[in-house]
Amino acid sequence: MITTREVRTEVVGCALLITIDRPQARNAVNAAVATGLSAAVDQLEADPALRAGVLTGAEGTFSAGMDLKAALAGESPNVPGRGFGGLARAETAKPLIAAVEGWAMGGGFELALGCDLIVAAEDAKFGLPEVKRGLVAAGGGAIRLPKRIPYHLAMELLLTGEPITGARAARLGLVNRLVPAGEAASAALRLADQLAANAPLALGAVKKIVRAAEGTPESAAFAAQERELAGLMGSRDVREGMRAFAERRDPVWRGK
Repeated sequence: MITTREVRTEVVGCALLITIDRPQARNAVNAAVATGLSAAVDQLEADPALRAGVLTGAEGTFSAGMDLKAALAGESPNVPGRGFGGLARAETAKPLIAAVEGWAMGGGFELALGCDLIVAAEDAKFGLPEVKRGLVAAGGGAIRLPKRIPYHLAMELLLTGEPITGARAARLGLVNRLVPAGEAASAALRLADQLAANAPLALGAVKKIVRAAEGTPESAAFAAQERELAGLMGSRDVREGMRAFAERRDPVWRGK
């Protein structure tokens, strides 16, 4: 378990609950938060007993984004190879779920977009206000948002900088689960349990295939998929999944 002043981790069943813990700064991301989140990703990836990660913020706020005061003082909220917050560009093998309560603004929204799934409270707020500060959403917002929702709606958020509610985000297809206020983390952990019932190698293969297919011709995507399948089909877990189906029992995954 990693516990710092800025980032806490807790093992909950098969999931790693990762909490940004700077409530006095609305969980804004400074260098310490970025380093802590990167370390949490390492913890998640290194422990074979962990099947998914859940990212949330302390005391009812997901994250207000980049800590502008820290940035003005010369701190970087980026981690080499992993981008903003040590997570926005991290290529994890295990699923990441964002559990959003309150504000997910700027880089906070981008951290959520960097996750595979999003659970949000009904009164959550998502926004990319960078243009109001002379900036652009460079932590993945300007790149990922137009791929997740219709172009004109994405451009509205990027160009106006105005936030939307969790309910509207769900209607736009940005949110997988919409829950009452205060229940995002618990709902995300339940979703993590659902993912954990599946084969960990298969989950990792799905993520690799989806990444490989992004922005590439279908022929190249299928070639990448064939490479992943070649390794997967030789695993013990594939045979276990087939046996369990034939024997009408739950599979016991070994991750190999």
